[in-house]
Amino acid sequence: MIIEMRTYKTKPGRRSEFLEIFRSRSMPAHAEIGMKIVGPFLSVDDPDTFFFMRGFLGIASREPMKAKLYEGELWKTELENILMPMLEKYEVVVVDDPGELVISSSGETSS
Repeated sequence: MIIEMRTYKTKPGRRSEFLEIFRSRSMPAHAEIGMKIVGPFLSVDDPDTFFFMRGFLGIASREPMKAKLYEGELWKTELENILMPMLEKYEVVVVDDPGELVISSSGETSS
């Protein structure tokens, strides 16, 4: 599985508003396409930052699924114009989850 580790920093005081729209409009659109989302997770250190992960079955499915979302009517006619102006910045790190690493309750790792 390919996972995007996404960090979003909203403009000051906009995180709650952004997340309300993200949860009610964007997350269902992701699910319709087949993208898995884990989160969002709120930063305890920064009231304007949150994190989430977005999963794809493989690297080959990532670009076509992103295109379906970002070239779709909902994004182009609504969400892009609402959400993007609320963001100060965002960062994406793409990682491969081979499903081999297991973290035990004691914190030890094994593969």
